Amino acid sequence: MEYPANNTSSSLGHRLVVLGGGESGVGAAILGKEKGMEVFLSDMGTIAPRYRRMLDEEGIEWEEGTHTMARILAADEVVKSPGIPPTVPVVKEILANGIPVISEIEFAGRYTDAKMVCITGSNGKTTTTLLTYHILRNAGINVGLAGNVGRSLALQVAREHHDVYVIELSSFQLENMYDFKANIAVLLNITPDHLDRYEYQMQNYINAKFRIIRNLTPQDAFIFWENDPVISSQMKQVATEAQLFPFAERHEPGVAAYVDDEDYLILDTPATKLRMPRAELSLNGLHNLYNSMAAGLSACLLDIRKEDIRKALSDFEGVEHRLEFVEEINGVRYINDSKATNVNSCWYALESMPQSGVVLMLGGKDKGNDYTEIEPLVREKVKAIVCMGKDNSKLLDFFSGKVPAIADTHSLSDAVAACAEIASAGDTVLLSPCCASFDLFKSYEDRGEQFKEAVRKMKK
Repeated sequence: MEYPANNTSSSLGHRLVVLGGGESGVGAAILGKEKGMEVFLSDMGTIAPRYRRMLDEEGIEWEEGTHTMARILAADEVVKSPGIPPTVPVVKEILANGIPVISEIEFAGRYTDAKMVCITGSNGKTTTTLLTYHILRNAGINVGLAGNVGRSLALQVAREHHDVYVIELSSFQLENMYDFKANIAVLLNITPDHLDRYEYQMQNYINAKFRIIRNLTPQDAFIFWENDPVISSQMKQVATEAQLFPFAERHEPGVAAYVDDEDYLILDTPATKLRMPRAELSLNGLHNLYNSMAAGLSACLLDIRKEDIRKALSDFEGVEHRLEFVEEINGVRYINDSKATNVNSCWYALESMPQSGVVLMLGGKDKGNDYTEIEPLVREKVKAIVCMGKDNSKLLDFFSGKVPAIADTHSLSDAVAACAEIASAGDTVLLSPCCASFDLFKSYEDRGEQFKEAVRKMKK
C-alpha cells in the first residue's frame, strides 16, 4: 500500500521519527529540528561517533541497538533511511498503524525551491551524477551534490542554499518518494539488481526505478536511453507529461544525443546545439559515452554555455573504484572496478577491455545474479577467473569449463596473489566483482581500497 506524505501546514508539535542514524537519517533529523518538529532518531545498529556528535550538538534525542516502539508508533510521520527494507518488522508495524513512511529526499524536497536534477539507473549513475555536478559547478552554478553521493540533501537544505541540486537516487531512495518532483529526471538503464530486495520480481525493481518520473509536468524533462529494452517496454505502459530527451549511440528519429558518422558527439535540444569530437571526451567506453550524453543534455536544459559543457566533458577525471587504473607491475595492468556490484556493470567493464588476456576477479554477496549476460565477453576476452568470496559455488558451477582457468579463493590477498601468478606481461587484472561486497568487506569502497593496497604492496 502507498502512504502519501503527511505534509502538514505547520511543523510545530509535529512528531517526526527517523529510522537510521547514517548520513541521510541524521540530515533528516536536523532538518526536522530546524523546522520546529519533535524529533526522535532510532537505529537498531550502532551510530557512528561523528553522527552521534551531530545529534547531541543539535539536542536531538536518539537511541541505538534497539527500537523503542512506543516512541516510534507515537510519530506523525517517519523518515526511513534507504538501506532499511520495507519488510523489516519495525517498518511493517509502522505501516500497520497507518503512519506515513517517507524518504529523506521526499522530506527535504518540501523545504527548497531549488531545481532538481535527479539521476538513476542500474549502472553509471554515480559517474553521471558527478559529471553533471562537475559541469554545473565549473560553469559557476550554485549547485549542491546529494543522494547516494555527496552529503545529505536534508542537511544541505537545513544549513545552506543552492539554486540547483544534482541527486543520485537508488531504487531504495525512490521507493518512499510521493510528492517530490524532479525538474530533470535521468534514467540511464535498467538491468537486474537488488532482486533480493524486490521478492526476486524484476517488475518490482522496474517500478521502483520508474518512480523517478513521478509528478513530472510539461515544464520538466525526462532523459533516458532510447535503446534500453526494459525502459522501452515500460515506456509503452506508463505516461508522463514531461518533455522527452532520449539518447542513443547513433542517430535515430527523435533522439536528442547521439554520435554522428564522423564520430562527433551531438547534443540537440531546443536551446542548445553542441557538436564535439568523441575522442575529446575524458571518459572512454560505450557506457561512459551514454553517461556523457545524459550529463551533457542535463546541462543543455539548464542553459549552460556550450563552451562550458565542452570543456567539462573533456577534463572530468572519473570516479574512484570505477575502471580505475591502479598500477602496472611486470607488464600487467591492474584495474579497480569494485563499484561493479551487478552483472551489467561488469559487462560494461569487460566491453572496454582489450580483446584477450583479462584475468577477471569475481565474487561477493550474490543478489540473485544471472551471469549469462557476461558469458560471451568472458569467452572472448577472459583467460582466467579468480573467485573471491565466502561462497563461490555459484560462480564455479557457471564458469567452469568456459574459461581456460578458474581459481577458488576466499580472501582478497589470496585472490590478488592468484591473479599475479596467472597473469603475464600484456594482460589486465580486472577487479569487477558482479556482487555486493558485504561478505568480506564493509563496502565496495573498502573492497576497492584493499585491492589497491594489495596491488601496490606487490610493487614495493
